[in-house]
Amino acid sequence: MIHSQSVQLAAIFAAFVLGTLIALLLGAASLGIALTFGQIAFAAVLVWVLLKG
Repeated sequence: MIHSQSVQLAAIFAAFVLGTLIALLLGAASLGIALTFGQIAFAAVLVWVLLKG
């Protein structure tokens, strides 16, 4: 379980960046589409942090 608020924020930000980068590496048609996958990863980790916290 993640307790520190700074660690939670870092995990959420990292999910957005990694989701975007993975989508780009897997051949997303545009940066906008890759950012959409980053937002989905962001939302998923945010929900996880909120439910676990």
